[in-house]
Amino acid sequence: MNKERVINNFIDMVKIYSPSLNEKEYSEYLVKYLERLGLEVYLDLGYEKYGGNAPTIFAKLKGNIAGSGVTLAAHMDVVEPCNNIAPIIDGDFIKTDETTTLGGDDKAGIAAILETLQNLIETEAKHEDVYVVLTPCEENGMLGAKNIDWEKVPSHMIPAKNMIVIDNSGRAGLIAHTAPSKYDFKITFKGKKAHAGIEPEKGINAISLAGIAISAMNIGRIDKLTTSNLGTIHSEFPSNVVADLCVVTGEVRGHSLESILETLTAYEDACKKSVEKLGGEFSFEKICVFPTLKPTDDLAFAKEFAKIYEDMGISTELQIIGGGSDSNIFAERGYNSIIIGVGMESVHTVNEKLDTRELFKTIESLNRYITK
Repeated sequence: MNKERVINNFIDMVKIYSPSLNEKEYSEYLVKYLERLGLEVYLDLGYEKYGGNAPTIFAKLKGNIAGSGVTLAAHMDVVEPCNNIAPIIDGDFIKTDETTTLGGDDKAGIAAILETLQNLIETEAKHEDVYVVLTPCEENGMLGAKNIDWEKVPSHMIPAKNMIVIDNSGRAGLIAHTAPSKYDFKITFKGKKAHAGIEPEKGINAISLAGIAISAMNIGRIDKLTTSNLGTIHSEFPSNVVADLCVVTGEVRGHSLESILETLTAYEDACKKSVEKLGGEFSFEKICVFPTLKPTDDLAFAKEFAKIYEDMGISTELQIIGGGSDSNIFAERGYNSIIIGVGMESVHTVNEKLDTRELFKTIESLNRYITK
């Protein structure tokens, strides 16, 4: 491993502006890098469906021994504010001047992938096929992963089912293997306008409809595996008008689809009772944002990777996490993903930093696993 090269590559990458929907320049940088290493590259143009400008990058380093191979995955987009990032090296950490995010989420993951590939090539190591998937717009609802046209991906470029996603915050040794599904919901309450000072009894206040319904909803921790939250309540009327429209949005996420749907049904029932009490009407919309992520092999892959860490003297932790990622989307196609820590801390904030010691451990673990 060339540690100086790792740091230089990471700094070069975070200086490239690549927020969700605008990763084109960064994707072009990565394609050139991968092709320079000699990898075959295929570009999926799913961004045309959602208004982005960067492809999902598929790449393949052909193996020199037989086997099913392994897939390394990460995402290209960075959370705003991420323009004009000025990285600062502070001992073992890389941070910013605290006016922007750093972009370690997930350019640290990509830096680890690039150095791993470079090491395999330079050392002429024995390894199976190594596939790479780099997605755009992960931070904006996993749109890149969701919109891959799998029918057009050449058969020899279809990634291996065992997938290591280098996108977990925290130290090396953290291995997430299970994550919840998430459903968004939108409730539109419709009442009846009236003059609030002259004849309010002729109106039906949509905000009141929403309030009665919400007061009957169990919000927050539903059970051990299910949570919910309200995001917005929107109704914009002058105080002298009985509001006839109020829109409420929120989410329910959990590891049990049955529990998620039971919660949404209970919310819908609360809305029905509100309308029965005051009149008016409502519509209830729900959509699955991403499915659950669960291991397909009774944690065999996760435990196999944990053994690599343990052989390096690194303590491991198998995690069930509360957030979603591209892994959830790939799970629908049968991919068996683990999400490993790479040393990024305080992600999605201007206090974000990267512990390079953990990044180096991550790279070593990937090399050890691939050449085991």
